[in-house]
Amino acid sequence: MARRKSSAPAGAPDWIVTFADLMSLLCCFFVLIISFSIQDTQKLQVVAGSMREAFGTRDATRRTGMIEMEGTPVREYIRDVAIDQNDLDSEFANQRHEHRVKQGPELNTHDIEKAENERPREFTAAAESLRQAWQEMPEILQLSDQILVEEDETALNIQIIDQDGRSMFPEGSKYPFERTRSIIGKMGPVLRDLPNRIEIVGHTSSDRSDEKPGYGHWELSADRANMVRMILQEYGVPQDRFAAVTGKADTQPLFPEDSFLAANRRITIRLLSEAPPLPTSHQP
Repeated sequence: MARRKSSAPAGAPDWIVTFADLMSLLCCFFVLIISFSIQDTQKLQVVAGSMREAFGTRDATRRTGMIEMEGTPVREYIRDVAIDQNDLDSEFANQRHEHRVKQGPELNTHDIEKAENERPREFTAAAESLRQAWQEMPEILQLSDQILVEEDETALNIQIIDQDGRSMFPEGSKYPFERTRSIIGKMGPVLRDLPNRIEIVGHTSSDRSDEKPGYGHWELSADRANMVRMILQEYGVPQDRFAAVTGKADTQPLFPEDSFLAANRRITIRLLSEAPPLPTSHQP
């Protein structure tokens, strides 16, 4: 009697193979996820450097001593040994200043001395600060043409001048009007914050009708200049910032062609461009 053949296929079914491949891929996927989540920066740099070197895209590297940096693999020997040339301190420099970079005598910035073209900028900032302080005064519009701010080679000159019918001081007096005192007082905080030394000069016109016996224009101009110093000091300018307080009488008129003009009566406050001296309290 013949045996009946079994219709069941031999071995594992086909779907088992597909399922096993899927599980293997998922296992590899999770292993990669875990490995990427734990990174060693130093090893990654070594790998990245090796790949750049292999493909010919290696960047120029900097070396500190015997250690190769920026991703290049550390080796037992040094490759491409060369001296890294440092930039000079300036293209315009005649002498080297190794402790300062990009400096040079074109601006004298390698030294503590201010360059010649730095001083005008400092004076411009000071003049702008004074104008802003005066703008806070409502009466300044009427007196704006009596305040002159000019620069020369040695100083920033601030002049408060008289006009016919509108004087800064009463006739023959060293005490200023209240409006004059307010203008000078507004200058105090600005001048206090500047490093420049200050000169104050008093001037009069050639009109001697108000001259008193024993008290002429020399004494009057000097006393007015000293009164301005006292007001500035009252508003915060230190005493050691004043370089000179003098009276010139009518020897330096603003308008030499007519020395009797009221505008020749003025007070000049000069911010000197020289470096301030060390204070008496300084101890090296």
